[in-house]
Amino acid sequence: MKSAILSGILVLLCTANAYPADNHDPAGKPVLLEVHAIWDQGKHNAFTDLIRFQDRWFCTFRESDRHVGGEDGKIRIIVSPDGAAWTSAALIAEAGIDLRDPKLSITPDGRLMIVAGGSLYKGNTFLSRRPRVLFSKDGTQWTVPTPILNDGAWLWRVTWNKGTAYGTSYQKESNQIGPVALFKSSDGISYEKVCDFSLTDRPNETTLRFLPDDTLLALVRREEGDKQAMIGSSRPPYTDWTWQKAGYQVGGPNFIILPDGKIWAAGRYYPGGYTTILARMDLDGYRPQLTLPSGGDTSYPGMVWHEGLLWMSYYSSHEGKAKIYLAKIQLPGEPPSKP
Repeated sequence: MKSAILSGILVLLCTANAYPADNHDPAGKPVLLEVHAIWDQGKHNAFTDLIRFQDRWFCTFRESDRHVGGEDGKIRIIVSPDGAAWTSAALIAEAGIDLRDPKLSITPDGRLMIVAGGSLYKGNTFLSRRPRVLFSKDGTQWTVPTPILNDGAWLWRVTWNKGTAYGTSYQKESNQIGPVALFKSSDGISYEKVCDFSLTDRPNETTLRFLPDDTLLALVRREEGDKQAMIGSSRPPYTDWTWQKAGYQVGGPNFIILPDGKIWAAGRYYPGGYTTILARMDLDGYRPQLTLPSGGDTSYPGMVWHEGLLWMSYYSSHEGKAKIYLAKIQLPGEPPSKP
């Protein structure tokens, strides 16, 4: 598919945001260098993740005909040597199951891993769900999706640290969302519960990342009350957590910790209509910095730091149907990327 690079004028406009001044970072704002659509072949392309694996880019997302309900979702994996030209590496389906929100990681033995939701619907009526996991040695040949955890669970993303995968799952039974619980696994298939998160107001989608000293950070979406996302931190064995409101509602939360320790987060921004944004994050809060070209049905970013730039996948319907986009962003205070 031929990519349409947005004009320099549009890129400059997208970097000018009416966000409150950020006194935490006097070095300036991030600059959107380039953004282009990399996939639109499905009827509805959404819920992305991005990773570097075997010196290539891999992006995964769900293909269906709508955000929820309708055709059962399939997992599409696309691959690129340079982030510009993309081809399909695999399309994964499971009969009768809506595969949703695929998330990528690399196992300790060097395989690519996807964890995804697996929901069962009758028409538009939700019946049940259970997470799936699948593995690949090359990104093209994948194992059959394997159910993990229990019925009603949704293990939304895993992050590996020192040979152990950590992820959170939130339970849904009889249309009621239960507590978010932290799990760990040595193989990505069998999981042991670590603790429940003591959060209220329907917490659900959660991204976890590790600091170099093994402190575990969490960014948690919430759906009720003031709906502000929660930022958490914990030391091993990760059973006691400290929580702080992020200051904003965040849909499809993700964040990345740079080599210099700075934290950048991304997700859906709600005020004034849905957009996908990039934000500075620390243990005190989440501060929007940059709006990506986006609107309508949008968010669920993947984030990779590569050669001095932040590479970010996301989906958006601002140009019609929901498409997959890839952005390259220069972050303030970071050395220029290699030519």
